[in-house]
Amino acid sequence: MKNIILGLILTIFILGSCKQEHKVTVLNNAQGIKLIVNGEDFIINGMNWDYFPIGTNFEYSLWQQSDEFIKLALDDEMTLLKNMGVNTIRVYAGIQPKWITYIFKNYGIYTMLNHPFGRYGVTLNSVWTPITDYRNLEAQKTLLLEVTEMAKTYKNTPGLLLFLLGNENNYGLFWSGAETEDFPDDEKQKRKLGEERGRPMYKLFNEAAKQMKVIDTNHPIAICNGDLLFLDMIADECKDIDIFGTNMYRGASFGEVFNKVKEQLNMPILFTEFGADAFNSQTNLEDQKMQAYYLIENWKEIYQNVAGLGKANNSIGGFTFQFSDGWWKLGQTKNLNFHDNGSSWANGGYKLDFEKGKNNMSEEWFGICAKGETNSNGTYTLYPRAGYYALKEVHKINLFKKDVTYLSVADYFNKISVNDAFSLSTKNKVDLK
Repeated sequence: MKNIILGLILTIFILGSCKQEHKVTVLNNAQGIKLIVNGEDFIINGMNWDYFPIGTNFEYSLWQQSDEFIKLALDDEMTLLKNMGVNTIRVYAGIQPKWITYIFKNYGIYTMLNHPFGRYGVTLNSVWTPITDYRNLEAQKTLLLEVTEMAKTYKNTPGLLLFLLGNENNYGLFWSGAETEDFPDDEKQKRKLGEERGRPMYKLFNEAAKQMKVIDTNHPIAICNGDLLFLDMIADECKDIDIFGTNMYRGASFGEVFNKVKEQLNMPILFTEFGADAFNSQTNLEDQKMQAYYLIENWKEIYQNVAGLGKANNSIGGFTFQFSDGWWKLGQTKNLNFHDNGSSWANGGYKLDFEKGKNNMSEEWFGICAKGETNSNGTYTLYPRAGYYALKEVHKINLFKKDVTYLSVADYFNKISVNDAFSLSTKNKVDLK
């Protein structure tokens, strides 16, 4: 009888464990603002990840290939990501839930699921509309339906970390398409368009979060903003958003952004995109050391501002941009088999190759891995650059050990050698045509 009772207790315990919900929350306490996963502090060591063989562009989808092919691709790339300490990838909606779970169960890597929220257009009454007007009632209805359906579909998916809405949609109010462009200089023009089209957009972001939370209470919701533009509108309109995500390219330092977000939003800050290209526009050559330098400096600030370390205490991590080169990024639909060296925008924050009056940001060279030619089975081989090996050292730090402070983080980063990382990368040279 005793054995039967013990058996029943064990069975109930096992069943209870199987039904235990995966819970992700944002905690704001005396230490600061942090991300909690199943009761444990969690820092996002993230990577912007996609899969585009040379010769393809945004029309290609890995998730429309055979299961056998998808497994081959995931096993190659997730092995590399796990090896460098990545614990979360950023992936756009379209990935089936089973692959989020496959990645998590086999490699321990979570997924931040990203819905573009009209950034690249929206289908209205069966007609594709390339520029989303967030004042349009039909557009509002369509986007809210899409994100609530997403919440329903993915809410119980093992491996899902959080939802991300948008991709620097505030920039989309100004740019004519998906390709990165220089920003308009007229502040009055920016503000006017922001009020007319931006404020309705932020209101809709917030309504989306409210409706998604009715469906899923276990996964936070973040938005993806371009830098800090319209931060005041976000403070006004996005009170139900859990996490302020930002795509930010400022060079070696993010400046005062941690404190600004803390003061104006009282939200955690998540760097949904940041990084540097591996092409020097002045020498017109690949420059792996330059890229690695910027990545190290960026991650140092992200870590130093984590809760409890003595600075802004509101950083929950980031997603390096990006894992592999995008040979289609410049031009989008042309020269897909050619690795373009052209620079499409200028950024003075990247001083190592900046020259006034000239562009210095090469969209096709942001990968921390160079991309090889497509293999006979349709996959491709990646060749890690210095940035890969530098980030492998970056992500080894344990920020939750006792007595870790922003000063000890700085000491740790000072020991990471760009030259050592570059030496390791020389084993992976590839002829980039």
